Amino acid sequence: MIKGFRQIAGLTTISRVFGMLRDMAFAYFLGAAGLMDGWVIAFKIPNLARRLFGEGAASSSLIPVYSEQLQKDPEAAKKLACTVVTVIFLLLAGIVLLGEGVIWGYYKIFSILPSTDLKLALSGIMLPYTILICVVAILAGILNAHRHFAMPAAAPIVLNIFIISSLCIGGWGFRIEPGSLVFIVAAAVLVAGLAQLFMQLQPLRKRGIYIRPAWQVRSEAFRKIIVLMGPMILGLTVTQINTLADDFIALWFSGSPEKGEVFLLFGREIRYPMWEGAVSQLFYSQRLYQFPLGVLGISLATAIFPVMSAEAARKDFDALIRTISRGIRGAVFVALPATAGLLLVRNLAISVIFERGQFTGSDTTLTAGVLFFYSFGLCGFFMQQVVTRAFYSMQDSKMPARSALIAVCVNIVLNLTLIWFMGTAGLAISTAMCSYLQVVILISALRRRFGSSILDGVLTVLVKTLAATIIMYTVGKCFLYLCRGLPDGTGFDVLRLAVVVPLAAGVYALAAKLLRIEMLSLLAGGKAHQEH
Repeated sequence: MIKGFRQIAGLTTISRVFGMLRDMAFAYFLGAAGLMDGWVIAFKIPNLARRLFGEGAASSSLIPVYSEQLQKDPEAAKKLACTVVTVIFLLLAGIVLLGEGVIWGYYKIFSILPSTDLKLALSGIMLPYTILICVVAILAGILNAHRHFAMPAAAPIVLNIFIISSLCIGGWGFRIEPGSLVFIVAAAVLVAGLAQLFMQLQPLRKRGIYIRPAWQVRSEAFRKIIVLMGPMILGLTVTQINTLADDFIALWFSGSPEKGEVFLLFGREIRYPMWEGAVSQLFYSQRLYQFPLGVLGISLATAIFPVMSAEAARKDFDALIRTISRGIRGAVFVALPATAGLLLVRNLAISVIFERGQFTGSDTTLTAGVLFFYSFGLCGFFMQQVVTRAFYSMQDSKMPARSALIAVCVNIVLNLTLIWFMGTAGLAISTAMCSYLQVVILISALRRRFGSSILDGVLTVLVKTLAATIIMYTVGKCFLYLCRGLPDGTGFDVLRLAVVVPLAAGVYALAAKLLRIEMLSLLAGGKAHQEH
């Protein structure tokens, strides 16, 4: 588990660095207003599909069943993999064709605003990426079941490189206007999808797996995957569904020069609680809190999932309980300092990373306010990834689905309530609160199934991690206070950030070592000290 976590986390860190460079390019060329709002909404459909299938339903339902088949009959497992890829490809191809028809029909019949035309056009261009990235996700799940994590973790880097290149070459090299440049970037996404697909094929061949059309849909293993997959779509991706709800509520309840400052409801004028750019503020703040979530949280869950699946397949429930408990403790150990770190440097990080070109100082202030509330949900987001996969490893997708349905419904109600008092920040705090709601429901269900041993050592790790985090935050805050006399400007902000981040990380690691927190082995290596 630890070796897999480090490998995935290392490659994911590289990917997230490229992702941050990509977002810097977006901020520079597209800013945080209507054009960027259009891109965010248009990319939501293929991006949500990536989350559903890349970190969600298809690969998560495949891995436990495929792992079980590998132990029983490796040849049958290969045929199962080909069948799943074939079915997913054909299903998504049909959905994409239907989606293109809906987009065209809406454009012809209902669209009256230029901003809506932009979103529809971009959605139409990028919709086929849904097929490519979901097939890539299935292949990545197969490789993960064989404990190969490198190529799947490296694939997102390719997407980021294509987007960055298209923005910089088009914007700087050919001086293309932002309104046209955004369409070039959309086309680059499709090319990146093909490159990501071909990357996965070679490591599969080395393991004797050749992806060919297959249709063994009557097999027991395939039926089991389908039964698991439906509820998993909701269960594992509740955070993504909630952030999608955030984006669309921000879009619908934001005023703009085109829409005006008020809207009519039952003949009564009501002022919009947000303004154009709210979707972009959510996007940029999500990108920052998802950096530690992707590098640490999802990497931990991805590495631990095949281990849990193999233990569940062997019916070794004592080992499974220990692994789940270790995963929860690991999530706490990495999430709390990540939360404190974001709170410590959020304004500084947003200014350094995004504030240039079309992205202004006022955009920094607004985005930092949203990120402040998203940050408090990190621990919940991290634990979501672990505890949902605990159920999926046992081929139980109903409980995560029920908890997710509750969380999504509560999130929407809170969204529509809090925006009138907190604006865009209300969307962020609602999503954060609902992450904890789902975690509480799922951990309670695990305790009913396995007893209180599922949380063995968690309180000890929580208390010690909280102490180490407070020490880290205090040292970081003192350093920034001592630097208050430095001149303003990007160069000095970069210097502050370049010193305070490694300083805080080093202080946290040292405090964790002195406090003998066993989960330090996730990051530092070596033999873990066992808590009793």
